Amino acid sequence: MAVRQPRYSKEEFAQRGDLIYQTQILPEVEADNHGKIVAIDIESGVFEIANDTMTATRRLRERLPDSQTWVVKIGYRAVHRFGARSLKEKL
Repeated sequence: MAVRQPRYSKEEFAQRGDLIYQTQILPEVEADNHGKIVAIDIESGVFEIANDTMTATRRLRERLPDSQTWVVKIGYRAVHRFGARSLKEKL
């Protein structure tokens, strides 16, 4: 298996991922998928939704083996959190 190499800086990767999510994906998936994970290819906009990060990412890479994958938890600011306090409380 070939190792995927990022083709963008961290900043551009995040900007592209957030833009695709906010403009193309969020309006389509938000209502029925709160708390699920969406894995997005930041080059094509192709995405997969699952209950966990590994499943969403695996499904996306099955469709696009060389995907540049950005992951978002629907309805949250971050996929994972550190510490005891929920990010959702601050929204």
